[in-house]
Amino acid sequence: MLVLARKKGESIVIGDNIEIVVLDTEGDSVRLGISAPKEVQIHRQEIYKAIRLSNEEASKSAMHIKSLADLLKNGEQ
Repeated sequence: MLVLARKKGESIVIGDNIEIVVLDTEGDSVRLGISAPKEVQIHRQEIYKAIRLSNEEASKSAMHIKSLADLLKNGEQ
């Protein structure tokens, strides 16, 4: 993990096209601005985890549906 100290108005750059700017600090909170191409998804960690969990659950359901479809298909023979 790279650890950097930045002040209000300073930024870091990731790759050629992502910039993170410190907009404000207040107490324990830091406001960040992120400039990135539209195709780059940016989420808070808790949202990212929820999306991942939802996708995992959906893929399990898809496997069950496939298994059911296989059973039905084999039953027709």
